[in-house]
Order: sequence, then C-alpha cells, then structure tokens
Amino acid sequence: MKNILLIGFMGVGKGTVARAMSGKTNLYAVDTDDLIESLTNKKIKKIFEKQGEKYFRDLEQKTADWLASSVKNTIISTGGGFYKVKNIKNIGTVVYLKADFDWIYERITKSKNAKKKIKKRPLFKSYENAKKLYKQRVKEYEKVADVTIYVENKSMDEIIEEILNRVKSFQS
Repeated sequence: MKNILLIGFMGVGKGTVARAMSGKTNLYAVDTDDLIESLTNKKIKKIFEKQGEKYFRDLEQKTADWLASSVKNTIISTGGGFYKVKNIKNIGTVVYLKADFDWIYERITKSKNAKKKIKKRPLFKSYENAKKLYKQRVKEYEKVADVTIYVENKSMDEIIEEILNRVKSFQS
C-alpha cells in the first residue's frame, strides 16, 4: 500500500482523521508539522514569528523530499499549505478533506481546547484573513487531490471507510 496523504484547510481534522485511521488500519500516522517541529526543535508558531513563512515552506519541501524517499505504508496528515510542495504526487495518494469554512471555524472555536488550537495556527488569527485564505486554497486543493472527501457532519467511521474505499483505485 502506498502512503495516504491528507490535505485540506487548517482545522478540518486531518490529524484527527489520520490518528483514527491508524487505529483502524494498523498503519503508522505521521504529521508533517510534527516532523518539522522535531527537525527544528521549535513550534510552528515560533518558526513563523522568527524566520517567516518562506523559511517554513522550505522546511515543508525538505519534509516532502524525505517522505517521498523514505516513508511507505503510512497515513500522513499535513499542514494547510503543504499541498504546494513540488513532489506531492510522489509521496502517495493525495486525499483532500473538504468542509465549508464556517464549519471548520466552528469546529476550532467550539472545541474544548479552542485557545490552544487557534494559537497553534498562525494564519488563523483573524477570521476575515483565514476565510480569504480558505477561498484561495479551495480550488488549489481540488487540483492537487486524487480524491476529495467531504467530511462535514460525517462520523469518523464514515470518513475512514470512504477514504479507504476511494483510494483503492490509486493504490494498485
């Protein structure tokens, strides 16, 4: 089985889905932001503050290169802008987890640890700016994706089952 790469807007649930899929499939799950934090020994927020977004995007590309050459049979959750890496299709089957912006916003702001979730996402500080970024990225996610899964108002089991059924044709 090739890797399954989960892309989508920040807060849509890529990490949550990856961890749940790992439990159901017995595959490892990794998160690109966690890999970058391990590599740099810095939080994403601090990287953005101190070195800027371009530096962070270069780290994403370095992470993508490593994933493409070294990681197999893994569920990979990504940061919201990871879809821009040059070699994304070499990493695995790209699955876009899609939901409406207001659903994502509510998911983050109504969660029990909302302050922590918002603080962790530097590009989500302003509702208006985040919504503008969402609108820019939706079409780009769709272009990059092999499979699009609409996750809004679905159970985790439904999402996982749909992902596994839909990626089969790309895994042969």
